[in-house]
Amino acid sequence: MPLSPDLSDESLVQRCREGDQAAWAALVERFQRLVYTVPRRMGLGEADAADVFQHVFSRLFESLARIEDPARIRAWLVTTARRESLRLVGEQARVVAVAGAPDGDDAYTDPLDAVPAPDPLPEDQLAALQEEDRLRRALDLLDDRARGFLELLFLQEPPLSYSDIATHLGISEGSIGPTRARCLEKLRLQLALVR
Repeated sequence: MPLSPDLSDESLVQRCREGDQAAWAALVERFQRLVYTVPRRMGLGEADAADVFQHVFSRLFESLARIEDPARIRAWLVTTARRESLRLVGEQARVVAVAGAPDGDDAYTDPLDAVPAPDPLPEDQLAALQEEDRLRRALDLLDDRARGFLELLFLQEPPLSYSDIATHLGISEGSIGPTRARCLEKLRLQLALVR
C-alpha cells in the first residue's frame, strides 16, 4: 500500500528505521530536489551535484538510527548537503566568501546567499538520480562477491580489462563472461525488489 504523502517527516524517518523500503523511497522522493538544489545553488555542476546527492543519502541511510530529532530531518539534509558541497568547492580551489562585518569583526557569509537561484531541476535528471540511487541500493543487497565483481567490471575509472579483472580475482579470463551473466541476473532480481 502506498504511503500517504501527508505522513510527517518524523513518522517517515521512524518507518525507515524499522526497515520499511517504501518509507525510504518516499523519504528520498520527498527531499531529492532539496538536496540536489543545494550544490547547484553553490555553483557546482551536474556531476558534482549528483555526487553530493549520493553522499547525502548514503550518510542519511547510515545515520538514521542516530538522528536525535527526526522532525528536523530537512535541516539535517541541508546541513549535510552544504558541508559536502563546500568540501567539493574547496577541492576545486574556489574561494568561500568570508566578509568583514561593519564593526570590524569577521563574519561567515553563507555561500548560498551569493549564488543565484538555479533553474528548476529537470524531471529527467531527477529520474536519473533516482535510478542511480535504486541501482546503488540493489548493489548493496548483493553478496560481497557479486557486488565486488560488478564494481570491478563496471565502476572502475579507467575501466579494467578482462585480463586485469581475472588477475585481481584469481580466476580464468574465460570465466568472466559466465560470472558476469550470473551477477547481472542477481542484480536484476534485487532491482525488482528495490523501489
